[in-house]
Amino acid sequence: MDIKEILSKVDHTLLDTCATWERIRTICDEGIEFGSASVCIPPCFVKQAVEYVAGRIPVCTVIGFPNGYQTTAVKCSEALEAVKDGAEEIDMVINLGMVKEGKFTAVRDEIRAVRLACGDKILKVIIETCRLTEEEKIEMCHIVSESGADYIKTSTGFAEGGATREDIALMTANVSPHLKIKAAGGIKSKKDAEDFILLGADRLGTSRLISIAKNEKAEGGY
Repeated sequence: MDIKEILSKVDHTLLDTCATWERIRTICDEGIEFGSASVCIPPCFVKQAVEYVAGRIPVCTVIGFPNGYQTTAVKCSEALEAVKDGAEEIDMVINLGMVKEGKFTAVRDEIRAVRLACGDKILKVIIETCRLTEEEKIEMCHIVSESGADYIKTSTGFAEGGATREDIALMTANVSPHLKIKAAGGIKSKKDAEDFILLGADRLGTSRLISIAKNEKAEGGY
């Protein structure tokens, strides 16, 4: 699979807690240069990044991140502010405690509330697969399918595990046809990216693939 095709599905990501504007600006420049789907950055930089990129690439941000245990009101407020600041895509973290208690209706209602706050912007729902049982993952595929979200996303990248091939295959088998899939966390190589896409992922959350593209460009193969 061509690296340019892969990069068109990548949310070029920097969510480091020590991120500075200089690093965010570099992520934006790289995303524009290599044609990534978006740049995914912390909420505090959204307004500045939107002004900087000037429509050249969508800006994505995260809410309820990375633990997901904020109240629904706080998540909705975060989403409203992000959209006001110009974010085109929102990646939210579910309340994992609710999942563990079997409160799936409450989880769905929260996603729907955030969906409303996002308006017509893209909403991706992070379920943190490494912390769920297989049964919980399947149930969340159904819940997110019913919620009005645009994507289900595997991971924050801040837990003990990221996307796996098995999880993408499970999601592909259990989500409704309209719901897209984002694999994030642990995508280290072009082969990883190809495998996830072939298994059904529509988006990839990673920062490593542009480094690979830079190497290919330096070697004249990009």
